[in-house]
Amino acid sequence: MTQTQLTDATRHTIAAIALLLAIPVQAQTTDTGAIAQPVVARSASSVESMGAPLAAPNTAGADYKITANDLMEFDVFGVPDMKRDVRVNASGEISLPLIGQVPVAGLTAQAAEDRIAAKYKEKYLQDPQVSLFIKEFTTQRVAIEGAVLRPGIYPMTGQLTLLRALALSGGFAPYADLKQIVVYRNEAGGQREQTTYDLDKVRSGAVPDPSIRSDDVIVVQRDGRRTALRDSLFRDVLDTLNPFK
Repeated sequence: MTQTQLTDATRHTIAAIALLLAIPVQAQTTDTGAIAQPVVARSASSVESMGAPLAAPNTAGADYKITANDLMEFDVFGVPDMKRDVRVNASGEISLPLIGQVPVAGLTAQAAEDRIAAKYKEKYLQDPQVSLFIKEFTTQRVAIEGAVLRPGIYPMTGQLTLLRALALSGGFAPYADLKQIVVYRNEAGGQREQTTYDLDKVRSGAVPDPSIRSDDVIVVQRDGRRTALRDSLFRDVLDTLNPFK
């Protein structure tokens, strides 16, 4: 076999394997002087196919729990002098006129409003209409690992769901197993909880898009069968082309 024939056979074999494994050809070849851009992410496993925004929402949901360092706008209807911005301190409290320190960490905005209104009602106001608007969320972090394009630790501001968190990582790497998305979470008492999600069911709405908390670790597992098939086929190609075997 001539050198030209060997090259042609090699090219055709590799092309056939790429087609079999459904790997985009452009993902395999890049210009030598250029860095590959995540243009491959515009495939079926891309951020856009997830239908989720890249950033966390900029307003708190009704079930958001207040935490240290959150900035809130406080107001009492009919008492303009009371309006001010207050920040939750490290102890989870805010300082308010007349009633001083009020613990609010771990409460929703509605629950915090009720607590503050009750304190004002005790001594100062007959029927206080308290309003708390969360202006800034605490910046927290989530780790995303496994078969994603950009694994790493990402800041999370406000509330985040599994789909939004995965969108931050730029989409899925080849051979990602979308039925095996594992979320690890540290619970009270040092217990570590592990929950596995089928992303197709989440996307279709068959199961809710779960909330992600600060310090959660999301791991996208690899599809072991497809990875083994790929390794086996490439090994067969190398053995076929090895003139010294």
